[in-house]
Amino acid sequence: MWFDDSVVYQIYPLGMCGAPLTNDGVVTPRIRTVLGFIPHLRRLGVTAVYFSPLFDAPTHGYDTRDFRTLDARLGTNDDLRCVCDALHAAGIRVLFDGVFNHVGREFPPFRDLREKRWESRYRDWFYPHFDGDTPYHDGFHYDCWEGHYELPRLNLRNPELEQYLFECVRFWRDTFGVDGLRLDVAYSLDREFLAHLKAFTRTLSPDFPLIGEVLFGDYGLIVREGLLDSCTNYENYKSTYSAINSRNLYELSYSLNRQFGREPWCIYRGRHLLTFLDNHDVSRIATTLTDGRNLPLAFALQMTTPGVPQIYYGSEWGIPGAKADGDPALRPATEAAMWEPLTDRIAAMIALRRAAPVLRHGDYHNLVEGNEFLLFERAFDGARAVVGVNLTDGEKVFSHGALGCRARVFDLTADRGDARNAGHTADETDAGTRGRSMIDAAPVVSLGGTLTVPPHGVMLALVEP
Repeated sequence: MWFDDSVVYQIYPLGMCGAPLTNDGVVTPRIRTVLGFIPHLRRLGVTAVYFSPLFDAPTHGYDTRDFRTLDARLGTNDDLRCVCDALHAAGIRVLFDGVFNHVGREFPPFRDLREKRWESRYRDWFYPHFDGDTPYHDGFHYDCWEGHYELPRLNLRNPELEQYLFECVRFWRDTFGVDGLRLDVAYSLDREFLAHLKAFTRTLSPDFPLIGEVLFGDYGLIVREGLLDSCTNYENYKSTYSAINSRNLYELSYSLNRQFGREPWCIYRGRHLLTFLDNHDVSRIATTLTDGRNLPLAFALQMTTPGVPQIYYGSEWGIPGAKADGDPALRPATEAAMWEPLTDRIAAMIALRRAAPVLRHGDYHNLVEGNEFLLFERAFDGARAVVGVNLTDGEKVFSHGALGCRARVFDLTADRGDARNAGHTADETDAGTRGRSMIDAAPVVSLGGTLTVPPHGVMLALVEP
C-alpha cells in the first residue's frame, strides 16, 4: 500500500488558514492558503497531506454539521477541489479526517431529534434516553463523546446511517479525489462498522488506507486485515520525548523492540504505524523538549525508526505551542511556510528515508543501549542500516561487531551548511532522487568496528552489501 512508504504532513486547516474560532457563515476561500505551501511540501519531501476537519461545523470542526460542504470559513467545495487537484498534480496524496463517532448538535438529523424527540425518524441514528435531561435542557439525554454533550454519538450499527456515511465518503472520492481517511477517535468506533467501511472503501480503490486515531491498548486488535491499515502510535510518541527529556533512552529502545523487534513475541512486526512528535491535540515538540539542542535529534529518531512519519505543520521550522495555553495555541495561523536550518536537516532525513527502503521497511534490533546513548540496526531485503544516537555533551564512540563493515555515513543532525554535507540543501527535486544523489555522493568508508556520534547527534550508516 502506498501509505507504507509515505511521509505525511498534517494540516489543521481552520487553524493554519486563520479562520475565526466560531463559524460566522461568511464564505472566505482561506483553504487556498495551502496552495502557497505546495512548493514547500515538495522541497520538504512529504508525499501525503492529512487535513484535519474540513467540513461545515459551528466551531472546531469535529462538531460536523454537513459532511458534504466545505466549512464556509475555508471557502467552497470548488476551492477545496482546486487545492486537492494541485496537491495531486504535485505528486502529493490527500487524506481527509473521517469524523464518524459523533457529530455536532446542529447536524440536521440531530436537530430533527431535538425537535420531535421519540417521534423523529432519525431517533435510531443516535443513542437517546428519554428519562433525563442535558445541560441544554433538551428534555432527554443521549450518549456523547466522553461527556461532551455538544458532540452527540452516532449509532454506527444503524444501516441507514452507515449507508449515509459511506455515500459521503464516495462523494469525497468523486469530488475531491481523496486517497484515504484518518478516522477520528477510532478507539471508540464500532468494529463491525469499521469492517463494513473497509469493505466499502475497497470498492473505491484497493489502495485506500484507513488510519485510526488510537491512544492506548493493543493496536493489533484494530490494525489488522479487514479493519484498519494503520493507527497513531501514541506509545512511540510518549517514549520518544520522554526518553530524550529524562535522558533515559532505555525507555525508547525497550518500546521500539517491544513493538518492532526481531523476536517472535514483538507485537507489531510488519505493521506501518503512524509516528509523530506532535499534532493538533498535544504540545509542539519544540515546547515539549526541555533541551532545544535535541530537536533535530528527535526528528532524526522519527525518520530512522519503524513507522510512517507525520509532521505537523510548522513544527519543521520549530513553531512552539503549549497544550496548557489551549488548543488555539497548538493551531496557529500560518500564512507562509518558513525554511530554517532545522527544516533543511529534516528535508535531508526525508530524502534519505525515501531513497533507502531499509529505513521504511526494515525491522528493529538494539545493539548497544544506555541512558544517554543508543545504537540500533534496521534490516530489510539484504540491506542494513545502523543508527547511533548520542544525548551527551561529548562525542560517543560506539564499538560493536555490526560495525565491522563498509558503509556510507551521514550526520543527520549536522547543520546542512557543514562541509561534510555540502551540496545537499533541499530544492523541489523529487526527494527520492535527492536522497539517491546523497547516497551516491557519499564515500564508502570502512567503519572498522566503531561509529563516532557528535554531542546531541544522530549518525546513520547505510551498510554496503
